[in-house]
Amino acid sequence: MDQNTRQTRTSALFPPLDPFDQRMLDVGDGHRVYVEQCGNPDGLPVVVLHGGPGGGCSPIMRRFFDPAIWRVVLFDQRGCGRSRPHAAVADNTTWHLVADIEEIRATLGIDAWAVFGGSWGATLSLVYAITHPERAAHLFLRGVFLMEERELAWFYGGGAGAFWPEQWSRFRAMIPEAERDDLIAAYHRRLFDTASHEQVKFARAWAMWENALASVQSQGRAGEPGGEYARAFARLENHYFTHRGFLEHDGWIRANLDRLGGIRGHIVQGRYDMVCPPLSAHLLAEGWPGGTLDFAPFAGHALSEAGITERLVAATNSVGRLHAGTLRFR
Repeated sequence: MDQNTRQTRTSALFPPLDPFDQRMLDVGDGHRVYVEQCGNPDGLPVVVLHGGPGGGCSPIMRRFFDPAIWRVVLFDQRGCGRSRPHAAVADNTTWHLVADIEEIRATLGIDAWAVFGGSWGATLSLVYAITHPERAAHLFLRGVFLMEERELAWFYGGGAGAFWPEQWSRFRAMIPEAERDDLIAAYHRRLFDTASHEQVKFARAWAMWENALASVQSQGRAGEPGGEYARAFARLENHYFTHRGFLEHDGWIRANLDRLGGIRGHIVQGRYDMVCPPLSAHLLAEGWPGGTLDFAPFAGHALSEAGITERLVAATNSVGRLHAGTLRFR
């Protein structure tokens, strides 16, 4: 593909590409995280933060960036994907992940970079930028999740279930009626205090409830995830939700948006997102003068939704073109 085509491409992903660098980075506490780089080794740096927690990176995430302009850094967060130990929650908190991001940045010799994340990846992007505003040059956020009680109550307390009663009924039926007032706690007991095969059974139910609602096109159908993937995804997600993201108080992100200073960013939100409803994106944009909110009118939560894909690629292209002359933020 020639340069002119790359610069004007806004409605589809870039072609598949392979990493030019792959490594396992020892970040301490017995954890080793998988890190890869692709695109232009001398390009504009961006770090991709996957969702979950526990989702891991996928090759499609490389394709939201013009490989002639961007140096794309992806990594699997502690305990998931190719990072080791697998499904481990010890020494695995939001603040450990923020420190890991900084360790990766310093190891790769990057001064400041853009941050790209959706769902939990958006949460982590915001926490990282609030904590290290001098290192976050731009934010690309999708399917905003602010780790607030109202969001967890929506998804695990019956709000989303009112729209998807069949799937909600299956998710709740795994738990005895006496424990259904707190499904996060009930699943926690089964994901951590049972034999491995029992953990996998409940992990699959946990993952399928979320996956069924991710796309506006899904009609509530989701394939059964692999056992080891589901176990890592469910254990890590439940661990983080049980501890409310390890943040100091409810609403911590919105209370600290002033720390973003002059950081600018794009917020892409599916209008019919059932996992992370649009209210959070709206509240974020209201409290962050540098954030521009763009609703995809007929899209849900998934990164793969056409309207979301188009808007994210358009956003990375616009920022990439702005800095294409120097391929540097500073």
